[in-house]
Amino acid sequence: MFDSGFGGLTVLRALVDRLPGYDTLYLGDSARSPYGTRSAEAVYAFTREAVHYLFAEGCPLVVLACNTASARALRTLQQRELPRAFPDRRVLGVVRPSVEALAGLPPGALPGITTPAGVAGAVAVLGTPGTIASNSYGLELARLAPGLRLVQQACPMWVPLVENDELTGEGAEYFLRKYLEPVVTAPDRPSRILLGCTHYPLLLPGIRAIVPADIEILPQGELVAERLADWLDRHPEMERRLARGGARRYLTTDDPDWFAAHGARILGTEMVAEKVRLPPLD
Repeated sequence: MFDSGFGGLTVLRALVDRLPGYDTLYLGDSARSPYGTRSAEAVYAFTREAVHYLFAEGCPLVVLACNTASARALRTLQQRELPRAFPDRRVLGVVRPSVEALAGLPPGALPGITTPAGVAGAVAVLGTPGTIASNSYGLELARLAPGLRLVQQACPMWVPLVENDELTGEGAEYFLRKYLEPVVTAPDRPSRILLGCTHYPLLLPGIRAIVPADIEILPQGELVAERLADWLDRHPEMERRLARGGARRYLTTDDPDWFAAHGARILGTEMVAEKVRLPPLD
């Protein structure tokens, strides 16, 4: 699993709870985080380096927990990089499974399925500037559930708040309200709000205090884990290649002690991180 920092551990924790037997290798590029304000070219280059590194470490399947990487790099990796250099490997992202959940659709839904009647006319996604600018969520939702209107809100200060452990207080509340109030006070209020960044669940208590109780909030961890389990059921050729020793490794491109201290609070257990360098690619 790859993320721009330690936020993706919120997805890894849910994944380990759902599929505890599989070996997992987590890589957080904390030295270059956040990705959300980077150019599309930089995000693709960084993500490509990380995927190559994880493949070299023996991972046949890589999950991009980072929404910005999923939005900016996944499709090009799948269409250009894998067929040319790694035809037997797979890279998955979090946008598609998140849109399925946002629309109330089952895992693996096909384009053209009618939007379920119980879903209201508007839903929302909160994400980094890079994720929102890519319109990946808008394009995917238009394919899967064209009857829904999508509200997209960039939250550029939320990842820095999380990375700097500023989860509460006046500053955090100011930026939570700054991005949430335009969404929840609009005349056509969304029935669901997707937290479209793996860092955002760490702000969930503050978010829940602002968002009205009748609006459902969707963190990505559990929904991505559920849909990955379904994907593995439908792709036994890949599932059989995954090691089942329950081993866990955590890699970071920055200070491993800092990373482990933050990660332990997310995972609820002590962890040891290793510092690695991602070699630049041609």
